[in-house]
Amino acid sequence: MGEERSEAGWQVDGRCMNCDVARQLAPGLIGEAGGRSVVLRQPRSHTEVRQLHAAAHACPTRSIRPPDGRPDAALDPFPMALDDTVHLCGHNSPHTAGANSYLLRRPDGTAMMVDTPRWSTSLAARHEALGPVTDVLLTHRDHAAHGRRYADRFGARLWIHEGDLDAAPDADRVLRGTDPAEIAEGVIAFPLPGHTRGSVLYLADERYCFSGDSFYWSRTTADIEVADSVTWYSISELAASLARTADRLRFEWLLPGHGDRRRLPADDMARRLRRLTARTRELRPRPVDFTAMRW
Repeated sequence: MGEERSEAGWQVDGRCMNCDVARQLAPGLIGEAGGRSVVLRQPRSHTEVRQLHAAAHACPTRSIRPPDGRPDAALDPFPMALDDTVHLCGHNSPHTAGANSYLLRRPDGTAMMVDTPRWSTSLAARHEALGPVTDVLLTHRDHAAHGRRYADRFGARLWIHEGDLDAAPDADRVLRGTDPAEIAEGVIAFPLPGHTRGSVLYLADERYCFSGDSFYWSRTTADIEVADSVTWYSISELAASLARTADRLRFEWLLPGHGDRRRLPADDMARRLRRLTARTRELRPRPVDFTAMRW
């Protein structure tokens, strides 16, 4: 097993799948080299130690390791509040390709989970402590692995689109067609076929956009991008979905499954989404190539 070591001992081992999660949580401390994450430098403050522990607890392959080899459970920040409404679940699962998942809190004290972290009863209990979870919203087939187990634990409804129903055939609610559907007050599902046949975007309170793998924030381009190098169904369908949907979306927070998160003024997000729609129309099908992702 190959490792990246430095004199103080934080390291990334050879199991790294280059999912970008650690780099999102510990920018400047963990970077990319040779198609995987590496430690750029050792922490210089308690804040940076906490950032590295967040990366370690989120890493789907458990590749981020402190000097003594085991992350400190007391420094596990998850679920981690992004603001007063959304928590990042962390503990990303290798069975969802290391996707991010989120807990969306509602005004009545309940919550919804968008995609899921790795399964464990202790993680489920942590999320339940923030309020009863009424719904588990799957964005698409790649992120369906633990949906049923979390829904059953919470006594929640499991949602998926008919286009990806074979990935969660026991779902409680099935979204159909391409028309928006209300999940609950303030929460709308927008079917967005493209990345997969059954990809769905969830919009909450005209503030939060849970985009699944349909689009994401790229640090490389400092803009919203589509993962055209990892499009399983149809890039032309994704372009059509964006053209149909972009003008109906208003949000400040972009919260994807893969790729980075970003908060910007809603008008700025709207302009960027319109430009993304135009760029996506010009894209043509290409072979799936994970190494071409512009994180």
